[in-house]
Amino acid sequence: MTVLIVTFSKDNESIPLVINEIEARGEKAFRFDTDRYPTEVKLDIYSGNTERVIITDGEQKLDLSEVSSVWYRRMRYGQKIPDSMDKQYRDASINECRATIRGMIASLQGFHFDRMSNVDRANNKQLQLQVAREIGLLTPRTLTSNNPEAVKEFAQECKQGIVTKMLSSFAIYDDRGRENVVFTTPVTNDDLENMEGLRFCPMTFQENVPKALELRTTIVGHRVFTAAVDSQSLSGSTYDWRKEGRALVKNWQPYDLPEDIEKKLLKLMAYFGLKYGAIDIIVTPDGRYVFLEVNPVGEFFWLEIYSPHYPISQAIAEVLLINKN
Repeated sequence: MTVLIVTFSKDNESIPLVINEIEARGEKAFRFDTDRYPTEVKLDIYSGNTERVIITDGEQKLDLSEVSSVWYRRMRYGQKIPDSMDKQYRDASINECRATIRGMIASLQGFHFDRMSNVDRANNKQLQLQVAREIGLLTPRTLTSNNPEAVKEFAQECKQGIVTKMLSSFAIYDDRGRENVVFTTPVTNDDLENMEGLRFCPMTFQENVPKALELRTTIVGHRVFTAAVDSQSLSGSTYDWRKEGRALVKNWQPYDLPEDIEKKLLKLMAYFGLKYGAIDIIVTPDGRYVFLEVNPVGEFFWLEIYSPHYPISQAIAEVLLINKN
């Protein structure tokens, strides 16, 4: 049987790490790059008298009846469709690719790591915070609004200041195609007096939580891997460690979460029906653990590449193979 990995061609090192672990156990993995469909990869879906799905990628072909488990990873539907195509037609084509791929995945038998419906639900950040609080985790006070007056009032309530972030993944690309991620950013008094842009786009604001450490907890099945980094050691990462991610990449250290926090995180994962999640937590100077978010398909590769303490790809491979039908 075969593990189907649904991703895109420029995904990071996590893909070969997991494929190597699968193959080391004598099993097969097939990579489906969604950005190369439909321009380079063929997908044939038969239904009716015959129920059959075939993916053809060059000389490689996979009958999906051979698939025992699916790793639902990253999607870039139809991204290699030429930009020169009329925008209306290109948008329609991408939407059709999206509907085709998601429909194919949803109809697959076998084990899903994780089901799209569960991932989609868990990606609702407001719901995450609500559930986390109900479970007993501490969360930052949060406001999502397009109302400048509400933001000003919220800022007055948060004595240690506020930060702003986006609920969705967002990046700006320059002329060379380089990605500039929108990071968590402090809100200044000048910002509070110039919030006209909110009428075009709502923003999420949170109280600024003091940091002793930032944690990345990666959960795979029932295994919990936690790493800590001193993000306050660099001025650029005061509000978001990712801003100095490359400089801090070798500074992550193993961290033992309190048992009660681990149990609450596993309960959160169970609520959303997730087997995998990358969770961000702040440890405050007075020892409180403040939950920020869970990323249902969040990254882990840098922890594994630079530290022997995080065999996360091995854990992912084991979950995919143990749960195969």
